[in-house]
Amino acid sequence: MTRLTPISLAFITVSLTLSSAMAATHDMQGMDHSQMTGMDPGQMQSMDEFQMQPAAPTESRTPIAALTDADRAAVFASPGGHKVHDSALNYYFLADKLEWQDADDGSALAWDLSGWVGGDIDRLWLRSEGERSNGKTEDAEVQALWGHAISPWWDVVSGVRQDFKPGAPQTWAAFGVQGMALYNFEAKATAFIGEAGQTAARLEGDYDILLTNRLILQPTAELNVYGKNDPQRGIGSGLSNTEAGLRLRYEIRREVAPYVGVTWNRTYGKTTDYASDEGEDRSEARLVLGVRLWF
Repeated sequence: MTRLTPISLAFITVSLTLSSAMAATHDMQGMDHSQMTGMDPGQMQSMDEFQMQPAAPTESRTPIAALTDADRAAVFASPGGHKVHDSALNYYFLADKLEWQDADDGSALAWDLSGWVGGDIDRLWLRSEGERSNGKTEDAEVQALWGHAISPWWDVVSGVRQDFKPGAPQTWAAFGVQGMALYNFEAKATAFIGEAGQTAARLEGDYDILLTNRLILQPTAELNVYGKNDPQRGIGSGLSNTEAGLRLRYEIRREVAPYVGVTWNRTYGKTTDYASDEGEDRSEARLVLGVRLWF
């Protein structure tokens, strides 16, 4: 065996070191040296494949045709109306009170109906309220009013009111305002002029208190004032009568809501005297059961 001298060993070591350095330099040519730290050969190969992929296309290979009016008409039919101040004819009906009452002298049926037909500025309003006690109509009236919006929340109304009971039928001219006051308080104020020069005024109001989304407490109030005595109908001048109510309803559907409540009626002044002559009490509280409907 040939013995290597120290000089020979040093020469061989330097040769091997240079060969390794040249091989590493050849493998790393063309690579991003800032991203090579900590990468194994598999990661470097994946980067090369990613860089070689073509860019994603910016346009569809199959051009999409522009949307036309015929395309819109095929999927959507626009109904008439639904524009501000349009000419569409709409309607609304509300049976605010349709109820049975437990009166002192027997049971009674009472109603308070209203509705309108027209546009968003001018409408024909119809109202009716009354009461039947023990199968006999004690009070009944119908109003036909033309309403004109003077603001988003208020209308002025004018028209006629026809009384059927009590007493003989009579006709009134009616003028008033109605709408929504602060905090969603519904209010009506109407003045009446009768055939023989009688005058009257009525104030009405109600408010919905939402206990839950479907359980609603509704306080109501009505006040009637007359200009002169009318013995035939049992009506005295001045403040004639008031009615206050409290009804709790549950909306099975928004359009259908049964309710239970109480009302308190009271007469004043000469009207009380007329009521006493007929054997009626000055004031009376009643339990009521009913349903509220609208469409």
